[in-house]
Amino acid sequence: MSDLKSRILQQLVEDQIIKINPNQPFHFASGIQSPVYTDLRLTISNPSLRTNLAQALTELVQKKFPAVSVVGGVATAGIPQAALIADRLQLPLIYVRSKPKDHGTGKMIEGRVQPTDQVVLLDDLISTGGSVLRATQAVQQAGMNVLGVVSIFSYGFPDAHQNFTKAKIPFYPLLTYPELIKQATADQLLTTEEAQKLQRWHQNPWDWPLT
Repeated sequence: MSDLKSRILQQLVEDQIIKINPNQPFHFASGIQSPVYTDLRLTISNPSLRTNLAQALTELVQKKFPAVSVVGGVATAGIPQAALIADRLQLPLIYVRSKPKDHGTGKMIEGRVQPTDQVVLLDDLISTGGSVLRATQAVQQAGMNVLGVVSIFSYGFPDAHQNFTKAKIPFYPLLTYPELIKQATADQLLTTEEAQKLQRWHQNPWDWPLT
């Protein structure tokens, strides 16, 4: 793991943007009970973290998608991240609504785009990938090519891998759940036993409690 990624993980935990509690699970809307909770929308309020994320995400986009010509943010949490990256790369910015507007032109995509554009979409968090893949489909239906998807964090669930594979959309997270656990253990925020407990949860998140 790079020094920059390590520092970002430390900042996310220090700022309680990512919370880890092996003994008192957080409840997801999906029904999963998780020892980790993320609220990556809070990253925009920390200037140092925001700068580090913009640098790391920009480097990731440049490395994985050198042909990118438009950066797109997925509403709502992906929009500020996409704006920061588009600014650094001096590229056009678009954003994709979760559903079409119910007035005016009824657009789902905001911003100027051309059929020849090569779009990379940004989201903050990937669990199953459902929302960002719906945004991807909207961009494709508008006649543009989606090179792939980048996110700040991914839980790395098998469902996400299957969904992106089925959609034939490359996906690259900046940070992953295993990296988080490794960093938290190195920083002595987790005991070895707690880390093993969280690793077992990751292997089967639907099977609670962790034993």
